[in-house]
Amino acid sequence: MSDHRTEFGESAILFFLKAPRRGYVKTRLAAGIGDDKALAAYQSLVERQASKLRNHFPTTVYFAPADAAPELSNWLGQEFDYAPQCEGDLGSRLKQAISTAFDQGAEFVVCIGGDCPGLNASHIEQTLDFLSSGTDIVLGPTEDGGYYLIGLSLDRPELFEDIPWSHPETLDATLEKAHTLQLKPLLLETLYDIDQAEDLERARNEGLLPS
Repeated sequence: MSDHRTEFGESAILFFLKAPRRGYVKTRLAAGIGDDKALAAYQSLVERQASKLRNHFPTTVYFAPADAAPELSNWLGQEFDYAPQCEGDLGSRLKQAISTAFDQGAEFVVCIGGDCPGLNASHIEQTLDFLSSGTDIVLGPTEDGGYYLIGLSLDRPELFEDIPWSHPETLDATLEKAHTLQLKPLLLETLYDIDQAEDLERARNEGLLPS
């Protein structure tokens, strides 16, 4: 495993996932293409992302539901650590996981999900570089108004409070909260998540996912 302890300080990558269960993942996508195809797309997305992380970044998979540890570790392998997501909205789950990472000694924490086909290791490397150079918060915007990545160099749980999650204003509300907290944000390039059938087709046409 690459040692980001020496290159970027003690870093922690938190990979937020759901167990690959039919009817449980990619429900908006499934409304357009069916549960089976949505599950297959989800598995391809996560496997692509895991391949970018495996043996390269110190990664903890934060999973839901709470009984999914064997399922996830059998699927993705033993190279990752695994921890259950706490109850609550996305903000609560991010707060808990990030605070845990900082409490365990991380200097920099980066959170990602499995929905963004364009997210590469270079985005994480760039985020860690910015954080180690004094940036407080790094965000990777998505075209729908959310974000595919958040990186932090300090633990500020307030950043995740009173935010409209899964909403066109998620990113803007987070940036406004960062300004209120006097944090210095930096934005990566804008990418897209896969939520609809046209997003999946786009990723396939770009060669990011198999047809």
